[in-house]
Amino acid sequence: MNGRVTRYRAVLAYDGTDYFGFQRQAGDTPTIQGAVEAALRQVTQQEVTVTGAGRTDTGVHATGQVIAFDVAWRHEASALLRALNANLPESIALQSLDEAAADFHPRFDARSRAYTYTLYFAPVRQPLWMRCAWHIATDRPPALEAMQQAAAGLVGTHDFATFGTPPQGDSTIREVFRSEIVLEAQPEQSSYVVRYEIEANAFLYRMVRRIVGGLARVGRGELTPEHFLTAFRAADGTWPNPSAPAHGLCLTRVTY
Repeated sequence: MNGRVTRYRAVLAYDGTDYFGFQRQAGDTPTIQGAVEAALRQVTQQEVTVTGAGRTDTGVHATGQVIAFDVAWRHEASALLRALNANLPESIALQSLDEAAADFHPRFDARSRAYTYTLYFAPVRQPLWMRCAWHIATDRPPALEAMQQAAAGLVGTHDFATFGTPPQGDSTIREVFRSEIVLEAQPEQSSYVVRYEIEANAFLYRMVRRIVGGLARVGRGELTPEHFLTAFRAADGTWPNPSAPAHGLCLTRVTY
């Protein structure tokens, strides 16, 4: 082992399509954590455990996942960044890497996390978007104002039991700081690209995907904002709308 053991903090981006989520699993199951730890092992010749700010599910992407790990490294952090990226799969890349305080924890120290979900309303699917956006098959433009009204009703501190279960503990109370519908692109060949952006202090299991599943129905005119919000406020654990698929979801930012 060369050099002192240092805790490093890094921002990680990945295409989660070919991975079974962030968290390491038994055997040879491909995961993001497993791939990063394998690269660390190759570069440093040490067994290193990586901790992440969010345990993204199978098929979910990230541009702003934050990780931390302890390793002995006698060179500059920039050299470790380059070496790790050279040994990571093309679908995973560190965006930055710096030394951190010895007690920094990417999950427990986080004040908020932000996710973006991308969907597009179009009569015909776009194959180049198949890994990162959900196709809503329709020849009608989305009801954007209704979607925005439904999304805005989630801001604040509420019981989000309608949209999921807690990954640990029993509380389903969460504080949402931002919940917005953004039209990403103007109509082009009858396609409307829409992004749903949400930031909260914490999330329930599959919370964002269940919200987007309902918002998509609002966008298609199948559900009114009032019905969406009434079901949400019931907080009874029932949600009759299908969840949005994983491939449109991306962890974009973690704030400390």
